[in-house]
Amino acid sequence: MRNLDLATLRALVAVADAGGVTRAAGFLHLTQSAVSMQLKRLEELLDVQLLDRSGRSIAFTASGDQLLSYARRMVAMNDEAVARLTAQEFAGSLRLGVPHDIVNPAIPQVLKQFNAMFPAIRIMLESCHTRTLKEMFAKGECDIILTTETDVAAGGVTLAKRPLHWIGARGGAAWRQRPLSIAYGRLCTFRPLVVGALDRAGIDWQMLLETDNDSAIHATVSADLAVHTAIEGTEPQQFARIDHAGALPDLPDQLINMYIAQGDVSEPMQQLATLLRARLGEK
Repeated sequence: MRNLDLATLRALVAVADAGGVTRAAGFLHLTQSAVSMQLKRLEELLDVQLLDRSGRSIAFTASGDQLLSYARRMVAMNDEAVARLTAQEFAGSLRLGVPHDIVNPAIPQVLKQFNAMFPAIRIMLESCHTRTLKEMFAKGECDIILTTETDVAAGGVTLAKRPLHWIGARGGAAWRQRPLSIAYGRLCTFRPLVVGALDRAGIDWQMLLETDNDSAIHATVSADLAVHTAIEGTEPQQFARIDHAGALPDLPDQLINMYIAQGDVSEPMQQLATLLRARLGEK
């Protein structure tokens, strides 16, 4: 069994990135001869020629290009493992609050990226309604919160402005029935907007389900017993946007806002805010 040495693989990557042995030696804080020796050891171990030394500049052979691809991945995995197990520069926890209806698909991606950047920091995700999140934020119980609102309060910044759409069961007909059956959470910020729009349009409606359980709402809407609403881009996969052709009233656009705790904002908090902006901001 022949084992590749990470130090020699790192030298190979450095030569490729620096464009030569001399520059790679400076990058690695080694002598030129030491780097050349590491490359020679690789060639002897694998019994292949990795570099074409016939010209004035160093070029990789086909075998060298193939090994370089592996070397980059192996060095990157090594550095990631070391960083995860030894990084102590930033530690502790951050509390992030997100309305339950915009958690997917963006937030899991943000959390994964943040964890790779700051493995020693624990993210505590709080998912509930905007009203509750703002109360928690005011009490200092969250470091960063996202909200869905029709405006932005002092201290907040708007990441995106998106339409609010009617959604229902795929191929469903509940939206055609009158009175219109709707299903909402008790504290949902969309609820008063929807009710007001229906009243102004003169459409009879009934609250078929009022609950704090999102699963119950999803089950009711999936069964085509009621309709619901969602911000564009956050619709659950099991639902479809309703093409009502004007049979239902238009709904006001929603703002996705971000609020960051005042005071000494740490680098991890800044990076988390940057990731949220990148994932949820206007494209």
